[in-house]
This record gives sequence, structure tokens and C-alpha cells, in this order.
Amino acid sequence: MTVEIGFTDEQVNTQYAAIAAILAHYQQYQVLQPLEQVQIESKVRDFKATSKLIQVFVSILAGCDNLSEVNSKLKQEAVLAQVWGWPRFADQSNLSRLLDSLTLKQLEQLRTATTEIWRSQSWTCQHDWRGYLWLDYDLSGLPCSLRAEASQKGYFSDKKTDRDVN
Repeated sequence: MTVEIGFTDEQVNTQYAAIAAILAHYQQYQVLQPLEQVQIESKVRDFKATSKLIQVFVSILAGCDNLSEVNSKLKQEAVLAQVWGWPRFADQSNLSRLLDSLTLKQLEQLRTATTEIWRSQSWTCQHDWRGYLWLDYDLSGLPCSLRAEASQKGYFSDKKTDRDVN
């Protein structure tokens, strides 16, 4: 599947273009293929269990703090759903039912599958350990403007800053 990202004159659009690009990459390289190993016996109406697990993952990428936000954030995103070949996103209640029905054995299979996914994508696992791994632990605060998205007044120990900066 070839995905093109660009401007269009059509009325259909998505605010999750970055997630669409990530999903297209994951689909092309079958990054989420290990989720197929999770054996979930469920009735298939519109979506397979694996598709629902992927939709839960997409909801996390889309910034849903909990599954109840799926209907308001992703339900109308047909373009984003079509990247994976779905006609739409599943209802949040279906996703919740799937997660509630998982047994301990299935949770262990899911844990194994997700571990396989992150290990294949982790740069740390692929690092040449004969050399150094440089980690930046700079915890110093950086000033931001009052108009910065989600900015809050904060405390910087031993630093004098202008009142206008915080």
C-alpha cells in the first residue's frame, strides 16, 4: 500500500496525519505483526481482535487518556482508519469489552508480543555496546512564553527569571 501525504482540495481530512504516517510505516514493515500471536477467541462482526488491539494502540497515540475518549476523538476519523484498511474505528465499548475479556494467558501473550515489538524498534537494543551510550539527563528547566501550549508557572531552584518569562 502506498500512502501519499500532501495537500488536497477534497473535503476529507484528518488532524492525525503524523499518526497516519506512523501507521503506514508500521503496516509496510509489519511492525505490529507480533500482535497476531495473541490468541483471542471472539466473535468477529466488524473487526478482528487484533484490529481492536491496534485501535487501542492508535487511541494512545492520538492522546486518549482513557477508552471513553475514542468515540469523541477517533470515531469520525475515517481517513485515519482507512490507512489500516478499516472502514471506521470500533466503538469504545467494543474495545473495552475486548480488554475486559482477556485472560491471564492472553495478557501474557500480549506482554510477549509488545516486548517483541519494542525490542525490534528500540535503538538501545541495537546499540554497539563496545562503545558508550550517551544519555542526556539535563533536568534543568527552560523558560517558555505565556502563550506556549500547556505552559504553567514553575519553580526553578536558584534561578532568577523575569516574571514575564514564567
